[in-house]
Amino acid sequence: MEKLNFASDYIYGAHPAVLEALSKLNDAPLPGYGTDGVTEGARALIRDAAACPDAAVHFISGGTQANLLVIAAMLRSCEGVIAADTGHINAHEAGAIELTGHKVLTLPGENGKLNASDVRAFMRRFAADENRAHTVQPRLVYISQPTEYGTLYSLEELRALREVCDACGLYLYADGARLAYALASAGNDVSLRDLSALCDAYTVGGTKCGALFGEAVVIPDKRLLPYFFTQIKQHGALLAKGFALGAQFVALFQNGLYGRIGRPAIEAADRIREALREKGYALSPETPTNQIFVLLENAEYERLSKEVALGFWEQPDDAHTVARIATSWATTPEETDALLQKL
Repeated sequence: MEKLNFASDYIYGAHPAVLEALSKLNDAPLPGYGTDGVTEGARALIRDAAACPDAAVHFISGGTQANLLVIAAMLRSCEGVIAADTGHINAHEAGAIELTGHKVLTLPGENGKLNASDVRAFMRRFAADENRAHTVQPRLVYISQPTEYGTLYSLEELRALREVCDACGLYLYADGARLAYALASAGNDVSLRDLSALCDAYTVGGTKCGALFGEAVVIPDKRLLPYFFTQIKQHGALLAKGFALGAQFVALFQNGLYGRIGRPAIEAADRIREALREKGYALSPETPTNQIFVLLENAEYERLSKEVALGFWEQPDDAHTVARIATSWATTPEETDALLQKL
């Protein structure tokens, strides 16, 4: 019997509109490395959606690549990046940032989020350290929207982080690998325009949000990283057939698809959360997006895993497992119904 699959949000191929866009390009010769008209059209669509007409927009194959490229490009050799201890660059990127020569400086996160007051306190301690010239210099704050735990930064929280960054001379970078699910969430009040106004750089995720692969890096002030294209090449991340990335983002941003594509995931996740609560399951933490973290007794986790592909998250003690249930743009009501029956 084939398992139901709720292990992740990148298990399906691509939205039909993306496949159609790629198919139309298949017989058309185009210039390489994203210098083609299709990719330039994708940049224009993202700039328009983000209300940032002068932004630099670059397309990268994957999320870890995008994170390490942006961080490596923004930091000097002695500088580091502040992140929540649960942040993706600290927990799930196999030391990619450290491989570029930059240390990840972790602070305790609250349900995956950095608190502006904690960043401010960290910078005060750093400023008071008479030996600070001998240490890694904090220069950038990394967040993700949604976080690794599916939680969301509010506009107020994002503005508070921006205020601290301005006061302390820090860049602010937002990883938007799952951004479509944030935008579709009823609990969200941060738009692409807000990210453009408040972040020095951010990504718009495609891999987990309806594309076959690919992330868009948005740099609102293009003067910030004037050599970013060359640095992408230097790191071996410049795709020769760049139009394959551009075409996908044209499809995602034409007619507002990116703003809608996450809705099936949120609708399914809301139904699953409600059913879990009714059946007495503990959710840890409570999240408003497409990732659900449920505390299961080990025997229950093993029983469910025989019929449903779940994401292992952690074991808080010897008797329990926290499993992740992830919905996606492709999750159907029928799949959701079947999962609820298994519960």
